[in-house]
Amino acid sequence: MRLAREEKKGRFIAIITVFVCLFLVFCVRLVNIQVVNGEKYAKTSTASTSSTTVKATRGQILDRNGTVLVGNRQGNEIIFNASTFPSFSEQDKRNEIILSLVNLFEDNGAAWINELPITLDAGGNYQFIEDRESDITKLKSRDMLHLNKYATADDCMQEIIERYSLESYSKADTLKIASVVCNMKMNTFNTANPYTFAQDVDDEIVSVIKENSRFYKGVDVQIVTYREYTDGSIAPHILGVTGVINAEEYATLKAKGYAMDDILGKSGIEKVFEENLKGTNGVKTVTTSTDGTQETKITGLKNGDNIVLTIDARLQKIAQDALKEKCDSVGTANSGGGAVVVMNCKTGEILAMASYPTYDLSTYYEDYNSLAKNTNSPLYNRATLSTYAPGSTAKVSTAIACLEEGLVDASTSKYCAYNYFYRGHTFVCQINHANRTLNVRTALQDSCNTFFYYYGGEELGIDKMNMYREMLGLGQPTGIEIAENTGVLDSPSYRTSIGQTWMPGFSLQSAIGQAGNLFTPLQLCNYVATIANGGTRYEAHLVKSILSADNTTTILEKKPKVVVETGFSEENIQTVHQGMRLVVTNGSCRYNFGLLDIAVACKTGTSQVDKTINGVKKTYTNGFNISFAPYDDPELAVAVAVEGATSGGGCAPVACDIYNYYFEDKVDSEAETETEENNENIDSSLLY
Repeated sequence: MRLAREEKKGRFIAIITVFVCLFLVFCVRLVNIQVVNGEKYAKTSTASTSSTTVKATRGQILDRNGTVLVGNRQGNEIIFNASTFPSFSEQDKRNEIILSLVNLFEDNGAAWINELPITLDAGGNYQFIEDRESDITKLKSRDMLHLNKYATADDCMQEIIERYSLESYSKADTLKIASVVCNMKMNTFNTANPYTFAQDVDDEIVSVIKENSRFYKGVDVQIVTYREYTDGSIAPHILGVTGVINAEEYATLKAKGYAMDDILGKSGIEKVFEENLKGTNGVKTVTTSTDGTQETKITGLKNGDNIVLTIDARLQKIAQDALKEKCDSVGTANSGGGAVVVMNCKTGEILAMASYPTYDLSTYYEDYNSLAKNTNSPLYNRATLSTYAPGSTAKVSTAIACLEEGLVDASTSKYCAYNYFYRGHTFVCQINHANRTLNVRTALQDSCNTFFYYYGGEELGIDKMNMYREMLGLGQPTGIEIAENTGVLDSPSYRTSIGQTWMPGFSLQSAIGQAGNLFTPLQLCNYVATIANGGTRYEAHLVKSILSADNTTTILEKKPKVVVETGFSEENIQTVHQGMRLVVTNGSCRYNFGLLDIAVACKTGTSQVDKTINGVKKTYTNGFNISFAPYDDPELAVAVAVEGATSGGGCAPVACDIYNYYFEDKVDSEAETETEENNENIDSSLLY
């Protein structure tokens, strides 16, 4: 009994001890809060905190010399903030604000974001805008108006009028408001997703909105960065464009932290290196205490990386101007355009790559409708996407294949009698080359079909021919970072894949660059670069390096990458080089390349194409010129393709301008720049 009482007494003491300890802890904590840190907690107890997204600055794109091609500038963006903008239940107030904003912008000649595919015709009736089928389908979809696919423009507008209480407005004003409210729904306007009403707004309109902030409830102005181009005409097909993320893109990218109003690379380098260029948005937290003191903290912000390209902006301009001049001289009735590619033979770096017709990045969106409707496709990158029958430029690959296989050597000859007979069919050579005996070098010089019909088509055969062409990169991916077409390396298996039969004569046609072979200008340049450097095929590339936003850290430095070591013998390479040099000294390019101070080797080609122009089918020729220089130690390879050109020799002036700049004007320009820099560094006291 006594033992039980002592046990109970012990438990009681233990409980009392625990309570005393807890009380002491509570007292210490209370003293800490109210006495030691009382002032601090008094301020924060009633403090307000707000958080907003801080957009990362998109990275710059520079040329190999550090010239900024694509940069950024600050501008104003008008947004609707859902936390203060009238709610859907206050649609009348929404409509009033929206119409007032639209009228303000119209009065100042400014644009707002209007993606509604409906307009008013001359009779004042609603009608769909032409060539907006995808937008019209989206408007009728379940997520938007939920109408059947047969709904007319008037049906869509009646649904919008009823849904958004627009019965009292004129048709013109209804259309204005509808353009905004539909876009708000399309972009899922809510507290997490502000709606962007207009971009790049001038200060005059901004000041009006701010002065009338009570009326424009929930309409905010935010400072954002916009893409800025040193010269929007330089390399647009390489650089590409940016634009506001669309619904489909957002569905894919929201998991990566993209917001509905984010800017996204849509094409070219801007698209391929989106992850580097975009950076990471941060969060700005502002804490305001009761005495008005504010504390601002930005976390998680990382500006985009800078992309340094391999291209030389000045050389790019020279290439573009030379290509334009040549294409314009051909005439739009015959020419759809052309392309030129300049590559460093020793690295695979693209120093210039132009496509014509072209466009200006700085006015891309203003010009888009006319650009998209242009039948000559200025938005299309002919350098990497267009494929052409290469004509006689392919004879270089046939020549090296025959030499490597031992079918010919430098002295092997063949008599050309104009007509070449094979299995009951007659194949033709050029008249001015007939009744002559040629070796492989003079066959390249004069572009003799007969020589290559026999040794390439008959003796070598299509399988061996294509084995060498694959090694040289024809009909193969070049590895370039932007979109490219792999082309067609014609073969029996390819013909079977398209439901055709390989005919014996196709091997002869392929040997001279005809049949069904289709290659891009980029592939032709990579091919001649491989021949020029002795047989090493490099991966073609446009990016030289990637740097951090402040240029202090190299994230990526692109090294030359060997794709194929062909192992061609030096003797055979030299034989082919000599034949290509004869085209300049004795052949069709002696009046172009022959006038340069630098020694050039080249091969020309033409191919016939059937084209329908204004409903009339006609046959015309494409001209090609592949070349390298200097002849003794090749550094540059150039491929030119001009649609409608009557000869490959006629394309040589494009390459001439490039070689002139690179080997003469560029050296003079760099020397002048270096002299100016040295003069600036001279101590002025030494001049007296």
